[in-house]
Amino acid sequence: MLTKTQDARIEAADTAPQPMTMIQALRSAMDVMMERDPQVVVFGQDVGYFGGVFRVTEGLQAKYGKTRCFDTPISEGGIVGVAVGMAAYGLRPVAEIQFADYFYPAADQLVSEAARLRFRSAADFTCPLTVRMPCGGGIYGGQTHSQSPEALFTHVCGLRTVMPSNPYDAKGLLISAIESEDPVIFLEPKRLYNGPFDGHHDRPVVPWSRHPMGNVPAGHYRVPLESAAVFRPGSQVTVLAYGTMVWVSECAARETGIDAEIIDLRSIWPMDLDTVVASVKKTGRCVIVHEATRTSGFGAELAALVQEHCFYHLEAPIERVAGWDTPYPHAQEWAYFPGPDRVGAALRRVLEQEGRA
Repeated sequence: MLTKTQDARIEAADTAPQPMTMIQALRSAMDVMMERDPQVVVFGQDVGYFGGVFRVTEGLQAKYGKTRCFDTPISEGGIVGVAVGMAAYGLRPVAEIQFADYFYPAADQLVSEAARLRFRSAADFTCPLTVRMPCGGGIYGGQTHSQSPEALFTHVCGLRTVMPSNPYDAKGLLISAIESEDPVIFLEPKRLYNGPFDGHHDRPVVPWSRHPMGNVPAGHYRVPLESAAVFRPGSQVTVLAYGTMVWVSECAARETGIDAEIIDLRSIWPMDLDTVVASVKKTGRCVIVHEATRTSGFGAELAALVQEHCFYHLEAPIERVAGWDTPYPHAQEWAYFPGPDRVGAALRRVLEQEGRA
């Protein structure tokens, strides 16, 4: 397994690394920030006494009390609306939407209030709000527990959209999100909570405790927002991915033997365009992989950006590998996901092109 090139801009942590799952790394990020900053509050459905449906917030209420980590009614609009008010008042709320599929009742608060507060107040107010949302499939959750709505957030000026692929990045990005003065949509791939998947089955390839990216410092550190990572260096083709699809793409490259350079976007928007452009100009080919449906997915924006900035360097048409353009198929979710076979076929297609005349 080839590991990610470490970002030189990552701040050094103040404690030695220890094995963590993504769940533990996210909890550690909130723990660190709640300890450092009394203005940080954590809330959402079942996040207090119960510790969250995925146990990400387990133990935080016992440690910090019911005024710092507390449960809310089943009202996503209320959760985000209250969070916007808290952020404007000077707190740093970390609100959980139990599944990303549930954010729609809160869309008006996110789009019309959180995203625009800084602009409509001429920066008199900011909105340092983080909204955590488990996203994607892998638990047979059906149509209302498995969606990947990241493209909807990237269309909203004023929102930042983040999706980590591993515990180390998850903690560093969440700390950066909580410290940001802008609202951040923090999407957490459920399939990666306990270990990376290769896409062929629903069991981890290797537990995070035995993977280098599962070694997470216990203290405070940041992974900068808007900073992509070279997950796997390569020379034949660039793969642009994020979240679970980073691991699926790595498996496809390994199984096909193709020397693919995999770029993990990490911050989906605003994104690190410089890293993307440099890689595509180097390889001359580009495959884009995401779990969400193909039509109007974020891959379309990526394809447009690569076309605009790398046209004269492209040796083959840009390929997209994505979910089906259908409602989420509960019984067929492992066929719905882009897997190593579909990604590998796309890699082979772009390499079969003859290139520029």
